[in-house]
Amino acid sequence: MKNYIQDQIKKSYETKQAIYENEELLEKIEAVAKLCVKLYKESDKKTILAGNGGSAADAQHIAAELVGRYGFDRPSIPSLALTTDTSNLTAIGNDYGYDQVFSRQLAGMGQKGDIFFGISTSGNSQNIINAFEVAKEKGITTVALVGRDGGKMGAMADIALIVPSDSTPRIQESHILIGHIICDIIEKEVFGDGVEA
Repeated sequence: MKNYIQDQIKKSYETKQAIYENEELLEKIEAVAKLCVKLYKESDKKTILAGNGGSAADAQHIAAELVGRYGFDRPSIPSLALTTDTSNLTAIGNDYGYDQVFSRQLAGMGQKGDIFFGISTSGNSQNIINAFEVAKEKGITTVALVGRDGGKMGAMADIALIVPSDSTPRIQESHILIGHIICDIIEKEVFGDGVEA
């Protein structure tokens, strides 16, 4: 069993090594971080996140890092996970269908200038695809945090952060790493001394 455990750890760091060596992906992560820094420095807009299952947990985790704190005490900044309101989720799911649970919320709470992060390991979650369509109509920038070949979301998003893996656990582990890096940069650039170039 020890060998199996080591193999799982090895697969995790091999995925992260692939990200580390992927110049195009690194540049896209930097671009998303810069968009978020600009958003929080120059406007009263917010980041909005959504995903299903483990990706819902990631959406909530990242939003909490921004509203609360990541590395040091500083003012709270607005970030919203569309996965946390059970009354909204169940009412919309019941009345309109599960495919509308995020798009309906985004239609009501999203504003032009916001940034919407759709998180999906496959990139083909229909409820997030529908939310991307609403975002386009409202002038909300879209970021796809996906894996595999990026799926439909990767093709639709303004910026697609595609983890180079076909394994759901490895993709999810990498999504939270990328989310943490973006939160760290936001916090240091908006409230600290910035980060090294």
